[in-house]
Amino acid sequence: MDGPTRSAHVDTFARDHLPPPGQWPVLRFDLPELRYPERLNCAAELLAGGAADHPVFRTPDAPPWTYGVLRARVDRLAHVLTGELGVVPGDRVLLRGPTTPWLAACWLAVLKAGAVAVTVLAQQRPHELSTLCDIARVRHALCDIRSYDDLARAAIPGLRITTYGGAADGDLLRRPAPGSPYPAVDTAADDVALIAFTSGTTGRPKGCMHFHRDVLAIADTFSRQVLRPRADDVFAGSPPLGFTFGLGGLVVFPMRAGASALLLEQAGPRQLLPAIAEHRVSVLFTAPTAYRAMLGELGRAGEWGGHDVSSLRRCVSAGENLPAATWHAWHDRTGLRIINGIGATELLHIFISAADDAIRPGTTGVPVPGWQARVQDADGRPVADGTPGLLAVRGPVGCRYLADPRQRAYVRDGWNITGDTYVRDPDGYFRYVARADDMIISAGYNIAGPEVEDALLRHPEVVEAAVVGRPDEERGQVVVAYVVPREGAVRDPDALRAFMKSELAPYKCPREIVFLDALPRTATGKLQRFRLRERSRAQP
Repeated sequence: MDGPTRSAHVDTFARDHLPPPGQWPVLRFDLPELRYPERLNCAAELLAGGAADHPVFRTPDAPPWTYGVLRARVDRLAHVLTGELGVVPGDRVLLRGPTTPWLAACWLAVLKAGAVAVTVLAQQRPHELSTLCDIARVRHALCDIRSYDDLARAAIPGLRITTYGGAADGDLLRRPAPGSPYPAVDTAADDVALIAFTSGTTGRPKGCMHFHRDVLAIADTFSRQVLRPRADDVFAGSPPLGFTFGLGGLVVFPMRAGASALLLEQAGPRQLLPAIAEHRVSVLFTAPTAYRAMLGELGRAGEWGGHDVSSLRRCVSAGENLPAATWHAWHDRTGLRIINGIGATELLHIFISAADDAIRPGTTGVPVPGWQARVQDADGRPVADGTPGLLAVRGPVGCRYLADPRQRAYVRDGWNITGDTYVRDPDGYFRYVARADDMIISAGYNIAGPEVEDALLRHPEVVEAAVVGRPDEERGQVVVAYVVPREGAVRDPDALRAFMKSELAPYKCPREIVFLDALPRTATGKLQRFRLRERSRAQP
């Protein structure tokens, strides 16, 4: 794996626009399971994961798809793609729609046919879709009929849109195709399989290119080594398949283990709890905010508030920092230990985590087997344990932006620099401090917003909290807290400020507390702090 192998791609755009090899991070394949053969098609590998009669995808209102049914439907879709639609290996194919088995089948068919999947969010608007298609030079799209209008309004030159789930003769699912098996294209392990766009809150999106071997590597590291799924597990979660957190947790991980996933089109906290009970979900993927919201729906331990979640054995949190207060509250109510983790679109999924007795609330965990991590200063020198610095990681997957000069900022001296400030404790555990650009410096003190947020969340009337710094002539910055209270709670900033003084050193306490009905978030649920900063600067 020292150099590129012979590509199966006819359309070579993706490989041609990889960063120069000198800008790649160091890749490590230390575990035996990471030593993949040179020729590898990840879709074929995933489809081989379960018995033909074993469920793979479940939905609330229809019989489950088995692995045998999925294989036949993927093969049929692949025949249509490479036959009537004229897709060739290496073509980028945009996939858009709510989380359904058909969206997952389309993703697998694109990869099995040797093309490159570009999965986007169903919530993205025409101008966003136009930008993504321009960056990735997308010329084909498979779109759920219910998500067609915005894609059509984007008026992307040369884009051929094929809808599925409709009644028209030209619908993808109605087109004639051979019923024979589709032989997977003989892709190289380092052929690009997917382009995932960052869900960042500002700036032009960055396309992250991931190989066929990368798709399996996230399953063979975090899932196999930390999550440890079983074939009888039922996965479910809130992240959509256009978000790599969801793609891993709802498709790649269950299929690699021969397990099944419940795919929900609506997967907010109010939908997740009854779905867990009805379908006996055992592995849950969602964000800290959702765990916090679900707590309000649950009774005390053993009562479940009308929702039986006793089937759960694994709860995974990622997407943003998991406050210790949320971890303890969930554990007190359910007896379940949330598996915290940090991942990145650039690295496809989680690379620091811990499970079971190794969990230490308030920390993210330790490097997942197969990964390395350290904390360093701005010049790339490792810092002493207990000293805040930039998180640097490397492993079997690395950042490879699509023709983007920001590659040089993310990869430095062979390490992926995630943009997070962390502390490594003397026992080897990594503790989140803040995003590198979210540190608040007030009157010479360094204040980590997440620490203040964690204290706010310890108040029983606070559902969500976000802290930002506002420019101040005297202090440089002052701490401003935005708080979402529980429904019906009294919005008393003085009472909350008094509580904070009992929890934190005075210099860390918010100078201003603003109550909101909801915090601004991206379509993937990430907090948009820049909007809160803009709001704070606009206030007198």
